[in-house]
Amino acid sequence: MLLAVLVCWQLALAGHAVWVVGNAARVGARAEAVGSDARGAAASALPRGMRRGLSVRVGSDGRVRVRARIPLLLPGVRTPFSVSSSARLEGGS
Repeated sequence: MLLAVLVCWQLALAGHAVWVVGNAARVGARAEAVGSDARGAAASALPRGMRRGLSVRVGSDGRVRVRARIPLLLPGVRTPFSVSSSARLEGGS
């Protein structure tokens, strides 16, 4: 029973990581669109524990790609799995 709970909690952490990385990409894209620091904005949108090993890339077209590791339940253990998301804002008329 305990193992099932731990697996479910780990899956919830993975789902949360997908959601916050997507949000960080959108925050970075908004910053890039207005000429601000996209990398800093994307990093600030993530929980502090997910910033270690963070990768933020800004493309020439303004697309911001964020990649971060999925946190594990075991503190101090690095996960081999990561999630990524990208976002780009279209110019308005």
